[in-house]
Amino acid sequence: MTKMEIHDTLTDTKKQLLTDKKIRIYLCGVTVYDDAHIGHARTIVIFDTLRRFLEGNGNDVELIQNFTDVDDKIIKKASDTDTSADLISTKYVKNYFEDFDALNIKRATEYPKATEHISDMINLISDLITKKIAYTSKNGVYFSVSKFSEYGKLSKKNIEELESGSRIQVDESKDNPLDFALWKFSDSAPFWDSPWGSGRPGWHIECSAMSIKYLGETFDVHGGGRDLIFPHHENEIAQSESFTGKPFAKIWMHAGMITINGEKMSKSIGNVKTVRHVLENWGPNIIRLFCLSGHYSKPIDYTEDLLKENLVKWRQLETCYYELRLASGIGDLDSISSSVLNSKQKFDTAIENDFNTPLALTEFFNMIKNINGLAAEEKISKDIADLVMPILEYMLDVLGLNVIKATDDEITSVFELIEKREECRKNKQFEEADSIREEISNMGIYLIDHKEKTLWMKKEEIKSDS
Repeated sequence: MTKMEIHDTLTDTKKQLLTDKKIRIYLCGVTVYDDAHIGHARTIVIFDTLRRFLEGNGNDVELIQNFTDVDDKIIKKASDTDTSADLISTKYVKNYFEDFDALNIKRATEYPKATEHISDMINLISDLITKKIAYTSKNGVYFSVSKFSEYGKLSKKNIEELESGSRIQVDESKDNPLDFALWKFSDSAPFWDSPWGSGRPGWHIECSAMSIKYLGETFDVHGGGRDLIFPHHENEIAQSESFTGKPFAKIWMHAGMITINGEKMSKSIGNVKTVRHVLENWGPNIIRLFCLSGHYSKPIDYTEDLLKENLVKWRQLETCYYELRLASGIGDLDSISSSVLNSKQKFDTAIENDFNTPLALTEFFNMIKNINGLAAEEKISKDIADLVMPILEYMLDVLGLNVIKATDDEITSVFELIEKREECRKNKQFEEADSIREEISNMGIYLIDHKEKTLWMKKEEIKSDS
């Protein structure tokens, strides 16, 4: 079991994540009215990697990630395209799984949808009305912010400042401009019946209802992007703790935003990078390395230069993997054993200390560099590889990285061709040797010529690798 600390947005301190039991995590997912973009990818990669690390160290993790499939943006998109909200949300849920499966994201334990939990939301709202913490107006049911004395504790805002600086659309039916909708009256599709009138839920109530249903009244980690701290997560806390009378989440973990060449992503600017676009150009491994290259809580800038830096590191990693996979003979274990074990310890310690993936990646690639240095000196043997490979595989799995692997049959076939090529070279049959090299290359194999032997590797084809 791990001893992990994560910075908690609520208390602004690092708190220990207790790992002697099942760890319950709720991650705010996407609103399915459009394709997911690189900003969504960063948050989801961060929590996928957190989960992989916890599970890789013997912890049982339950991860719930919702889909917001009823929302004004979905309804507008349906209207603009002359279709239904259900068809819009179904399309983009499907696209989501295609994109994030390709990004090697492990499937969450459950993906609850808002539309499947209307009755849970109605029950929660009914309780808040009974407690006089929510009220009905002509436009819907609202949460009374003044009835929750700790409102603003997550975002560090107080009600007076919020009221004076409020840009919330005026609704004269509300008691207070800051009161937020739990239920919106409407007779336009999609709508559901409720004790107060037909309509649809507000945005915030869905996450309270679904997280409590799947994870209980108090769970371990609530996550999402920093843009959700206010008002979404602030409102979740208010309505959830008013409902249960208990603390909602033990740790609030928020991921920093992504900018594009120093600018905020915006459809009006036209600089939104969809997950599908970046996958087509850079592939899943480079994108995951990029998303983890900055501290999770800080902003990170999406630039071609940073992606190319990660591509160079990835090629070094592929070389390292195949140097180990194809190693033979007996070598000096003392030359690397303590160094590799130390790298793993530093890798784990970095992640345990507020999920410091930049430092973990530094340790990871330092290990890769050391192994490649030994390989260049032809000092990687089978027994060294047997020691190092499980540690490398562990780190790859935590980071969610996938090297293209060769099958045993491919290994046999390629070595037969390499042996044939070497024979041609010895006999000065250079045209034949070049022809065999081309045949090997057409198999997606790249040769690594050492002084005493020739090894090889399979490389991920990356469109932007020019």
